[in-house]
Amino acid sequence: MKTKLLWLLALLFTPMFLFGADTLDTGDTAWMMVSTAVVLLMTPAGLALFYGGMTRSKNVLNTYAMVVGAFVVAFVAWIVAGYSVGFGDGGSMQTIIGGFDNAFLNGISWTDLSGTYPTYVFIVFQGTFAAITIAIASGSVIERMKYSTWLVFVFIWTIVVYGPIVHMVWGGDGALLFDAGALDFAGGTVVHMNGGLAGLVLAILVGKRNGLYKTAMKPMSIMLTALGAALLWFGWFGFNGGSAFGANAIAGLAFLTTALAPSVAAIVWMLLEYITYKKITLLGAVSGIVAGLVAITPAAGFVDVSGSFIIGAIGSVVAFYGVIGLKKKLGYDDSLDAFGIHFLAGLWGALSIAFLAVKDNDLLWDGPLKESGDRMGQFIVQLESVVVVGLFTLIGTVVVYYIASFLTGGGRVDEEEESVGLDEALHGEKSFNL
Repeated sequence: MKTKLLWLLALLFTPMFLFGADTLDTGDTAWMMVSTAVVLLMTPAGLALFYGGMTRSKNVLNTYAMVVGAFVVAFVAWIVAGYSVGFGDGGSMQTIIGGFDNAFLNGISWTDLSGTYPTYVFIVFQGTFAAITIAIASGSVIERMKYSTWLVFVFIWTIVVYGPIVHMVWGGDGALLFDAGALDFAGGTVVHMNGGLAGLVLAILVGKRNGLYKTAMKPMSIMLTALGAALLWFGWFGFNGGSAFGANAIAGLAFLTTALAPSVAAIVWMLLEYITYKKITLLGAVSGIVAGLVAITPAAGFVDVSGSFIIGAIGSVVAFYGVIGLKKKLGYDDSLDAFGIHFLAGLWGALSIAFLAVKDNDLLWDGPLKESGDRMGQFIVQLESVVVVGLFTLIGTVVVYYIASFLTGGGRVDEEEESVGLDEALHGEKSFNL
């Protein structure tokens, strides 16, 4: 009797394993929920403080409001249609977009699973990525962009630009860059290049701040910026570690690289500052940390210790000269260096994967490197991914900006509002009422 009972139980549960049915794992679910929560913290706390501290005192609250506004509006846009465009089934358009069948999460139940954890958790996790991507771009246009234009821009851009890009890179079989074998562990192209380039495009379209290079534009508080950087680093463990989609060994690898690369990058940035200016600044140190975090993001689960050292060090060099050299040479007003740090360091990180990723098929997802060890072939694929994302972001951002400007009667505040400061002019508030 006991033997027959065991056989019956085995028969009942065998199909689950034969057909690979998803089963909920409480450890993975807990890890993904914690990762999602700390990634959320990165935007309305980490990035908002990081940007706010670098802003002039009369625009601090507006800067904070642009980041917080970007988060809440982008997250709603993600639920409305962004998730469907990013991860839905696009049918004949699967190469570029995922369609609108899952708009407002239609057809998705609270009981559905994404692998070993609830699909709703995956949706929220990816929504925090969408929100921080466009929030990054705000750093390029602080102190002069209309708040109403910004919010309209965020909503449309999240669906029209971010959605298709996340689909092309992470959208599964049939998606353009996913099928090509492009590797992006946690968002070098999807988040950092995308957000950084969108910021540069906006900075050029909105125009330079009045008095740039003629009047002092001192940051209100480097201490706030340093605190913001610490919160960003804390959240980045969820950002990169959570992109392993489970409490597993790959998440452990991403944890290590997320700690090591920014540490190396900060040291390199301080050395570059000392060589160039004979001083080491706190702002420089935390800028190096963020540059290292950006650079390692696309490679966090693909490289070992040596790769992490190299990516962090070179990422810091690239970002440093992007901030102090390229911006001055080309003359654009990227207020808080979203392009110099996020786009350039993200670009380096995305391309470096081809040569620094470990040839280990348990780590690699797809691509020529996994299939045949072809690093040059993988480099071509990585190059294709950054070109496609760059062009799509460039064109899409221009179009969406003009739509948002038309709907709100222009994208820039008037000269008097800019002079008074956007905290009082737009929000009727001050940072401190002393």
